[in-house]
Amino acid sequence: MSSLELIGISKSFGNVKALDDINLTFEEGKIYGLLGRNGAGKTTMLKIIYEMLFPNSGAVHMDGHAIGGNDTALGKMFFIGEKNYFPEEMKVEKAFRLMNDFRKDFDPAYANRLADAFGLNIKKKIKSLSTGYASIFKNILALASNAPFILLDEPVLGLDANHRDMFYKFMIEKYSESPFTAIISTHLIEEVADVVEHVVIIRNGCIIRDEPRESLLDSGYSVSGKADTVRAFVSGREVLGTDALGGFETAYVLGECPKNDLPEGLEISRMDLQRLFIQLTNS
Repeated sequence: MSSLELIGISKSFGNVKALDDINLTFEEGKIYGLLGRNGAGKTTMLKIIYEMLFPNSGAVHMDGHAIGGNDTALGKMFFIGEKNYFPEEMKVEKAFRLMNDFRKDFDPAYANRLADAFGLNIKKKIKSLSTGYASIFKNILALASNAPFILLDEPVLGLDANHRDMFYKFMIEKYSESPFTAIISTHLIEEVADVVEHVVIIRNGCIIRDEPRESLLDSGYSVSGKADTVRAFVSGREVLGTDALGGFETAYVLGECPKNDLPEGLEISRMDLQRLFIQLTNS
């Protein structure tokens, strides 16, 4: 089984430690959500994986071999981020042709089909693309690359709701036909909650959660009702945080959800991924 492994990765910028002894494995054929607040270290991690940055310590391995200077390993990956790496005067259609020349698995017919679906004019110069269409252009390159590992740093930046939905549908469609590994770093957690299979949460350069989405969501629950009743119920339990509105309160609790002996007036529900993320990264 193919895998991408980070072993003891640390990275500092001056006195700021962006990543602190990261040990993490991304397995083949899974969609990962890499979640963290601004400055948590998500982009730094992805750039180190793709050798756009180099760690102060540690190593990245592909299938058990260090990727340092390994073109075969790097060829199994494709990275998109905020920056465009094609000449700004180049037209989209020429960028597709170049990709076809330099990446043997790139599918130009699929790229053109996606461009049509998104309404991306391939005759346009890259510099003339809006923020949203620049993201669409890069997303098309990633999906059409057919790379086994696709690293997506804020892939829906500037996309409207319809285009965001289209992107995720195309990604899932392609993944269903031919599974690959996607690592999606995004702030729009609610939109990827039903897309990702495995969640990695990073806070202040450290991994605080690394587990399948379902087991993560099953690790706690929320309880809502009158504030005094909620507080009495959660007393002695591991409370991540609370939200209050008037005399009502919602508490977010780690642990097994109680099935019996629930005080009258309280409502128990499963935590959603975005709310759990907020509570885990608030401190």
